[in-house]
Amino acid sequence: MTEEINKCIEVLKNGGLILYPTDTVWGIGCDATNENAVQRVYALKQREDSKALICLVAKDAMLERHIEKVPETAYDIIDLSTKPTTIIYDNPKGVAKNLIAPDNTLAVRVASDKFCKYLINKFKKPIVSTSANISGKPTPRSFGEIGEPVLKGVDYVVNLHRNEKNGTPSSIIKLANDGTVKVIRE
Repeated sequence: MTEEINKCIEVLKNGGLILYPTDTVWGIGCDATNENAVQRVYALKQREDSKALICLVAKDAMLERHIEKVPETAYDIIDLSTKPTTIIYDNPKGVAKNLIAPDNTLAVRVASDKFCKYLINKFKKPIVSTSANISGKPTPRSFGEIGEPVLKGVDYVVNLHRNEKNGTPSSIIKLANDGTVKVIRE
């Protein structure tokens, strides 16, 4: 696993795209602080950049570095969730401008997968995580379902967990600083 993490970090540091297993589905990833890399993800997915992407952090401390004020409720949701849960926060900071939604929010998930946690910890920055498909096409549930355009469009494909079925996309909850909670995807 260490070798795979090191290869990913080399690609991420150079603005490249990786295809990697996450705590949900296989994801296309890049350095969440690199605007050009984020733009490459939008181009590969053929997705409008007004449709925000999710990013992964390794732990609460990294979350707090990239969100102006993390509501207390967020920690309860993270701790009590029985499946991976992405939370949309107000007022992100220190990430690529084109990763931030038009309403000044950012979707972030604290990774629960061992590989993702190690990778993000060692990289020391959030990593974009978006499903490994062209926008509008079905989300691949396993590595074998990922289409050629995505496989050829990334700079590195992680050589782990390729024979495992992945879970389902994460739940998404919007958590505003005024206390409003809205379930976007269960």
